[in-house]
Amino acid sequence: MYAICRTFGLYAVNTALQSKFESSINGGRKDGKFKLKFYLISDNIDTATGLRLAGIDGVVVHEDYELENALKTAMADESVGIILMTERLVSLCPDLVYDLKLNTVRPLIVEIPDRHGNGRAKDSISKYVREAIGVRI
Repeated sequence: MYAICRTFGLYAVNTALQSKFESSINGGRKDGKFKLKFYLISDNIDTATGLRLAGIDGVVVHEDYELENALKTAMADESVGIILMTERLVSLCPDLVYDLKLNTVRPLIVEIPDRHGNGRAKDSISKYVREAIGVRI
């Protein structure tokens, strides 16, 4: 990437973008130490309890307006690097969640199954690959 940017005279632009990216994923810290944490948004108290035992803070929500408030709170917290959300909650507000996934650098939003298993089809990975690049595996 460096060679391509330098060849086209875009080294300064690339450096500025890289600096902005590092600053955004780094919580604005200049010392290079990453101090980002996980945050859970769940619809299930069992999932929240299990991940709390692993040291991951979070909140339990059940309605779409509660989910929007929890997402806004987590997005505003500079120390949150990864938001874990149960698949059932993602299905409550899919447009909002996918918009945040596509248009924000930090935090990373990851869908996790809850104790009832995942809601995906058996061949969901194959389906995603087929839709994304048009190759059937």
